[in-house]
Amino acid sequence: MRLRLTEFRPRTGPRTHRVVQPRTPLRHTSLRDPEDTYGVLVGDHDGLNRLAGLFSFAACSRHTIVHVPLRDGVPPDEGRGEPVDLVLAHPEAGLRPSGWPELRRRLGRGTPLTVRTDEARTARDARARLDRPHAAPALRHTTHACTYFLIGGRSAFASAATAFALAAGRGPRHPCAAEGRPAFMTCLSGELAPDPGLRRHPEIVIAFKPYPPYAHFRRPGR
Repeated sequence: MRLRLTEFRPRTGPRTHRVVQPRTPLRHTSLRDPEDTYGVLVGDHDGLNRLAGLFSFAACSRHTIVHVPLRDGVPPDEGRGEPVDLVLAHPEAGLRPSGWPELRRRLGRGTPLTVRTDEARTARDARARLDRPHAAPALRHTTHACTYFLIGGRSAFASAATAFALAAGRGPRHPCAAEGRPAFMTCLSGELAPDPGLRRHPEIVIAFKPYPPYAHFRRPGR
């Protein structure tokens, strides 16, 4: 997949960070804060497909912070909790959630960047995680400054990328889609590290929903 991004090089203290964002917003995709109970991510085909690409890119970019602004899109009707943005990073990127507000203020204008993701490599990394589920580290997660952070390694991001790709591919064929209702497709659960403070394992539900007006939408094959 080819991703059209904007690249930033903000500096905080002695360190220069590399931050990328989608060049055009995921207008019909939203995420409810998963920290309260469980998160609900609802997106159209474009949003879910690009999230698959962004997670795939994050899997192989250890020193890059991937910032996905989601709060400025169409307000979601589904789920509970506040809408949040999304940040993906490896520990090597040196990002502390508490330092994100200052880093975000320093983003500036940015420069255009186009990258290609390697779907075959992503699939291999995701399969490797399935083969050794207890040995593969999960993503640490927290919410700070209206942003949900996922910090971890390649295999967990790759596994999440395949989940979004599945939702983007199968979502338009779901019977609910033609009626404009959200269709549950899959979830992120095993990719997320357990939280001792919660009674249940953290989870992000992934749902497909075409954007209104729904008259434009036709299920494939019809």
